[in-house]
Amino acid sequence: MRPRELTSKNTHAVVARLLAAERQCRVVLDIPCGEGAFLERLRELGLDGHGADIVNRLTPLGVSAPFTAADMNAPLPFTDGAFDAVVCIDGIEHLERPFDFVRECRRVVRPGGALIVSTPNISALRSRWRWLLTGFHNKGKVPLDEQAPNPWHHVNLFSFPALRYLLHRHGFVITAVATNRVKPVSWLYLPLWPVSALVTAVAFRRWEKDPAQRGRNAEIFRQLLAPAVAFGETLIVKAVRQ
Repeated sequence: MRPRELTSKNTHAVVARLLAAERQCRVVLDIPCGEGAFLERLRELGLDGHGADIVNRLTPLGVSAPFTAADMNAPLPFTDGAFDAVVCIDGIEHLERPFDFVRECRRVVRPGGALIVSTPNISALRSRWRWLLTGFHNKGKVPLDEQAPNPWHHVNLFSFPALRYLLHRHGFVITAVATNRVKPVSWLYLPLWPVSALVTAVAFRRWEKDPAQRGRNAEIFRQLLAPAVAFGETLIVKAVRQ
C-alpha cells in the first residue's frame, strides 16, 4: 500500500517543482511528513529526505527514510543549518505556536536555504466571500469542537499578508507564490477581482503613511491580486533564508 498524499490535489507536485528550482538543495526536512508520500517523491527526485512528525507512520507503509519524532510547537531536535530546505505541507495551520516553528525552521535551514509552506488559501476571493457572509472560511466552515480538541483542527489559518509577515519577520524572503489548482467554481468570483483591487488600493493608500512601508505594501498588493492567491485552493509559498 502506497502512502497517501494527505493534502489537496497537486500540492505535492507543485511543492516538488518549487524545490527542484533550488539547484544547491540536497538535504530536505519534510515536517509534518504524515505517511511519507512526499518523502517518496523526494527519493524519486534524488534528494535526501528526512521525515519528522509527532508520531511515526512511515514504517507500517514501508517508507524507507530517516525519521525523527518532533513536536512542531516545540524546539526541533536538529542542529543549526542541518538542512538545505524545509518543507511544511499543510501543517502550519494546525500549530498553536507557528511563530516559534518558523523561528526553528530558520535555525535548522542553512543560510540561503529554502522554506516551502502550503496552507489553505483563505485569501482567495471565494473564501473571503464566505467569511463576509458567515464569519468562517472555506477550510474552516463551522466552529471547532472546543470540547474535543485534536491535532487536525485548523487553529491558525493564515491569510497571505499574515503568512508573509510571519516569514519576513523571521529572516526569510518570499521568492515564489503558487497554488495547487484553481477550481472552476472559483472563477465565479472573478467579478470581485477589480472591486477588491480598488478597495485594497484605496485602503493601503489612506491608512499607511510611511513611505518605506508603502513600497512594501505595493508588492503585497500585487501578490494579493495574483491569480494564485486570488483564486487558488491552496496557498504555496517558497521563502529563502537571508
